[in-house]
Amino acid sequence: MTNALTNPNTTGSADDAASRYVPEHDKTGGEHDYGQVLDDLSAASVHRNFDPYVDIDWDAPHMAITENDPRWVLSYEVDPIGRHPWYQQLPESKQIEIGMWRQANVAKVGLQFESVLIRGLMQYSFKLPNGAREFRYTTHESKEECNHTLMFQEFVNRVGMDVPGAKVGYRLISPFVPLVSTMFPIVFFFGVLGGEEPIDHIQKDFLRTRARLHPTMAAVMQLHVAEEARHISFAHHFIREQVPQRNRFQRFLLSLMLPLTMRTLCSAIVVPPRSFVKEFDVPREVMKDIFWRSAESKRFLRNVFGDVRMLADQSGLMNPVSRLLWRALGISGRPSRFRSEPTYTAA
Repeated sequence: MTNALTNPNTTGSADDAASRYVPEHDKTGGEHDYGQVLDDLSAASVHRNFDPYVDIDWDAPHMAITENDPRWVLSYEVDPIGRHPWYQQLPESKQIEIGMWRQANVAKVGLQFESVLIRGLMQYSFKLPNGAREFRYTTHESKEECNHTLMFQEFVNRVGMDVPGAKVGYRLISPFVPLVSTMFPIVFFFGVLGGEEPIDHIQKDFLRTRARLHPTMAAVMQLHVAEEARHISFAHHFIREQVPQRNRFQRFLLSLMLPLTMRTLCSAIVVPPRSFVKEFDVPREVMKDIFWRSAESKRFLRNVFGDVRMLADQSGLMNPVSRLLWRALGISGRPSRFRSEPTYTAA
C-alpha cells in the first residue's frame, strides 16, 4: 500500500486535504458563523478521516524497524536533544538508540495525553443539551483520537523499547483532568492546546525540513498532523466563541491561565522523564541546557506558541499583566500571522 501516509515525499498532501474543510476568515475580516464551523468540521471528520491499520502499511518491507538505522538519529534542525553538542558528539550507534527511545517515548506521551483528552471530551459532551452542535464534533474527534492512541501504541510496540511516556506527576493527576471539561470548559480546551500545539509544531517542523525520517515515523506524523488540524481548529474557535461571553474578571483570570497552561503542559509533553537521564547517563547540566537554558532551547520554546499568542490576541486574552506573564514564562514573542505559520517567520 502506497499513499500520502506511507510516502515521506508527500508530506503536505494529507494535511492540505484535511485543512480544506476548515473555514477561514473571509475577505471582509469577519468570521464564519460558529455553528457553521462546527458543521464543517464534523463533515470533514466524515469525509476525510484515516484509520492507522488501513492507511499505514505497517508490514511493508520499507517500513521495517531495524537496529543501527541512521534515520533514527535526532535532527539537529528540529529536536532540542538532537541539536545539543553532547548528543552530536556521541557515537552514531548511541545516537540511534537515543533517537529510537526519544521518538517512541514522545509517541507514548501523545497516547497518554490523548487518552486524557478523550475522557475529557466524553465528559464534556455528556452534559451538552439536545441539539448542541458541539456534541457531534467532539464525538467525531474522540473517535479520531482513539485511532491515534492505537497508532501511537502500535508504533511504540514496533520500536520495541519499553518507554514510560510522561513524567510520574502527569500520570498521577491524569484521572482528574477530565473533570475540568465540565467545570471549566475553557480551561480544559486551553489544556487541549497545551498538549496538541507542541507535538503538532514539532511534527510539522520535521515534515517541513524533510528531516531524514524513518518511513514509519513519517507515516505516523503525517496522519496525526492531518487530523490534528481539525482538532486544533475546533479548540481555537471554541475559545474565541466562549471567552467574550465571560465577565471582565473571568476574562482576566483566563488571560493568566492560558500562558500558565501552555508552559506547564509543554514541559510535560516535550521534556523526557527521569528514566531517560538514567538510561542514557545524561549529565544534569546538559538537561538544563536542553530544557530550557540555552539560547537555542529558549528560541524553540517561544516558537512553539506563536499560534496560541495569535489566539490570545484574537480572544482578548492579552493585556499588560498577561503579557508580563508570557514573558516571565519564556514563551512571549510575536504572534503568528496565520495558523501554522512556519517557524522561520514566526520566531
